[in-house]
This record gives sequence, C-alpha cells and structure tokens, in this order.
Amino acid sequence: MSTRRVWNQSEIKQNPLFSKLRSTIETAFYGNNVTVMESVAQCYEYAIKEPGVIKLDMPVYNPVEQGLPEDAKVLVTNDGRTTGRYAKARRIIGDEGIDEVELCGIARDAVYDSRGKEWIAATTIVGLDEKFTAKAHLMIPKDHASILYSWIMNFQFFHAGLLEFYKNSEEYPEGDIYIYSDPDYVVPDMPGGLAIFDPAYNCAMILGMRYFGEHKKGTLTLGWSLANRYGYVACHGGMKRYNLGEDKSFTIGVFGLSGSGKSTLTHEKHDGRYDISVLHDDAYIINTADLSSIAMEPTYFDKMQDYPVEHPANKYLLTLQNVGVTLDENGHKVVLAEDVRNNNGRAIKSQFWTDNRVNYVGEPVNAIIWLMKDQTLPPMVKINDPVLASTMGATLATRRTTAEKLDANVDPNALVIEPYANPFRTYPLVRDYESYKKLFCECGVDCYIMNTGFFLDKKIPKEVTLGLLEELVEGTLAFKQFGNYENLDYVPVEGFEPPFDVREYHHSLHKAFEFRYDYVEELKGKKNELPQEVMDVLKTLM
Repeated sequence: MSTRRVWNQSEIKQNPLFSKLRSTIETAFYGNNVTVMESVAQCYEYAIKEPGVIKLDMPVYNPVEQGLPEDAKVLVTNDGRTTGRYAKARRIIGDEGIDEVELCGIARDAVYDSRGKEWIAATTIVGLDEKFTAKAHLMIPKDHASILYSWIMNFQFFHAGLLEFYKNSEEYPEGDIYIYSDPDYVVPDMPGGLAIFDPAYNCAMILGMRYFGEHKKGTLTLGWSLANRYGYVACHGGMKRYNLGEDKSFTIGVFGLSGSGKSTLTHEKHDGRYDISVLHDDAYIINTADLSSIAMEPTYFDKMQDYPVEHPANKYLLTLQNVGVTLDENGHKVVLAEDVRNNNGRAIKSQFWTDNRVNYVGEPVNAIIWLMKDQTLPPMVKINDPVLASTMGATLATRRTTAEKLDANVDPNALVIEPYANPFRTYPLVRDYESYKKLFCECGVDCYIMNTGFFLDKKIPKEVTLGLLEELVEGTLAFKQFGNYENLDYVPVEGFEPPFDVREYHHSLHKAFEFRYDYVEELKGKKNELPQEVMDVLKTLM
C-alpha cells in the first residue's frame, strides 16, 4: 500500500518518519474526545446539525452513489470577513528563519487548550491512481463539521470499496498525511491565522482559519510535496486530452491562478467538435519519466460568480461557501450566487459535472501553456528554448485573485509573479524549474504562453483564446518571429498585432522582462534561488 499509518512495534523506535509536529498532531487523533466518521452519510448528518448551516431546497444529484442519504440536499456555510486563502499565515518547518521549537510549542498548546472540545475525524485519499495515492486524515471540532464534510466530498472518502485499490497501489516509504484544524483557536499576535506545515513528515496544523480553501490547498500542499519526492511535478492547473481518432491524441496542461481561465479552458467542449477527456481543472501531477498524469481529487472547488441559480451546472452542487441564500417563487431556499454577498463565493461540484472525466492519462502531455495576464504579450506566444520555457513558467506573471485574502496595503491589480502558478510549494523552486525544463528539453513537450487578460489596453475575448486553442490542437497555427526575439514566436491575430514600430512598446517589453529578471535576482542566496542560466536567458531578452 502507498503510505503507512500502522507499524510493527520493532519499527517504531527511532523511526525516521516521525517528527515533533507529526507526533503532536497524530497523537491528538486518538483522544477520547474524537469521533471517527465511518461513512459519508454520517458526516453529512453531523454537518446539517452544525449551528448556522443552511440546508437548501436543492437536491444533491446522484446522492446514493456518493454515499449520501437519498434525500440529501446542498449545504451552505458562510464565513465572516475572510473569504479567501491567507498566504501570510503559512509557516514551513525547514525554511530559513522558521523556529521549529517555537511552532511545536504552539502546536502542543493548541491541542492541550482545546481538549475540552468534541472533535470529529475522517480519512480520504489524495491521488486517484494506483501509481500514486496517499491516505490523508483530518480532525476538526464537531462545531465545524461542515468543513470536514466539504473535505471528504472534495477528496475521496476512504471506504471499504477502496481497500483493494489501496492495497495494490505503489508503495512509498512515507507516513500518511495528517492535518489538525481548529478554526476557533487564535494564536496571540496572529489574528489572521497560523498554518504550520512539516512537509518532510506529511503533516500540518491549521489554526484560526475557517475558509475551506485552506483545508483543501493544505492537503494538496502535502500531497504535491510527497509526489515531488518521487519523480512527479506538482501541477496547479488543468489538463485535458483531445481524442482525435486513429489512435491520435493531443494532451495539454494549462497553468494559471484562480481567475486566469484554467477552468474555462479545461472544461471547454468546443461545441462538440472534439472527443475530450478531462483529467482535472485544478490539481494533478505529471510523471517526469513517462509523462503520464494523475488527478489528485475527484471533485471541483469552483467559483460561483458566473453561476446564477438557474444555471444547469448547479445541478451538481454538493456544498457552498460564502454565498447568499434567498427564496424562489415556490418558497424554496436557493443559492444567491454571483458574488453578491462577497467576493469568491465557492462551491464543491461533484465529478458528475464532467461526463468526460478520467483520473489517469497515460498518453504523454504534448503542450504546456502558461496563462498570463501580462499586457505586453499578444494572445499566443510559442517559446522555442527549453531554458526560456521553464524560466517563463518560473516567472509566470499574472494578477492577484479573489481567492486570496490580501492585506490592506496590497494592490490587487498589480502584476505579480507566481512561479508555475503554484503558491503552495513547500520545496525549493529549482526542483520545479528542473522538472519542467526536463519536459521541454528531454521529453519533447512544447511550451506556449496565452495572455487571457489585456493586450496593451484591449481585452482579449474568450472567443479569440478558444480559437487559438482549437488551431493548436489541429496543428494549423501560423507563427511569426516575435520581433527581434529569436526564441519567441507569436500568432498574428487581427486587432492584437504587436506594434513593433512603436518605441514605447519596446520599452514596455523591456520593463516586463526586467521585472522578471529583478524577481529572479531577489531570490539569490535564498531557498528559491534559481540557476544562473535563468538570469542569463532573461538578459538576452532585455
């Protein structure tokens, strides 16, 4: 089996898979105040009894198949001021300047101070193929059962039907993933919350944070970190395979932050022109040896801003967070979405939302697309140098998303760099850089940039983006060299031609590449330092 929870007594002494934090967290799971959920239905019953939870008059689609009662309804839970992830709360043991002793002391206090509460716990799997899967355990106070319920619906609840699958899965010398969460426990001087990660030992403690996204991405953080240690590259993006017939296929991975278009592009069906298989729109891993890909979770954590109550996709809702509720003409409680109550209203949608889902893609990925919102770049650019291709991923330029909680002094519209669109990395950035470079250099994967924002002052329509994607799949794109940049080509699109004859445009391009160069230079001597070749290739563009 993949990861381990039980040991022969002879294996326990001086076991290298234990740490101070892991021991603190795992021990808490065995307290006499912890009830382990034996089924999805049991967790649902706990969730509907949580104070403030709203049971809509909207039925769950195929409830019995998902382990739910036949009359199960969509549940709503709402937070207060915070409705997004708070990156500043994260502390990673092993990073420079992080005091493990101090953090473990906080963890022990948190467990001790909360011993009077009633807790619930559950087990899921992360990674949906026998080649990579891991058990994950979450415990949380009973008063926050809705978070646990959303968590087991987001991932795959571990039930008897999975025993054979897990028994036959590839074994890794690792312990299971353990996460302890107490949304009500506020650490002094950390009012925004504290999330302690010990990725080398597959555990985390989340304190003072109610937003479900912290629990989803916290679990994925540990799953991605574990996978990376065994030859996989972590992917915060979408992947789909176009099945073109006669044993031909075209597989693409799109990478971008929430709001960049990765979900839209992943789920686009192109009016039925293609036979398409979707791996996932948010979380998967690519094996750098054979280029196969594995989904990390079965369901979707989707933004609700574009889904009014009558939208057909709402048929597949399971839970909702941070949305409004109102009554329809029949007096039924229904969702008021479209971000009326707050930004970043969210839903967990079941895997039935996509009738073309797969959990594993054995065919090699053909193309990787960096989704950027850099106004200097036209709608589509091809990168012809592997070093530059990985470099542009490492310096992926985009804009902040409503999925994040930002401090008051942070400009939400400022161009920022988020390497490989993955803010959840716990290991050194160079490991992703080398992995992606290998895909481009040794494995023959092509690399593109798609600008899904504005080109200069003109918004790039969705129709333009989709048209370019279709031409990419069909192999009909016509590229031209991007000005004087030998390693960059672009697709001429009417209305979005780069004005190479305008001096100000060249100045803007210079500033955009300089922005990336300065970012890489700032990483020197730090955990995420990149090789000199990254700065060298950027300098050729400045």
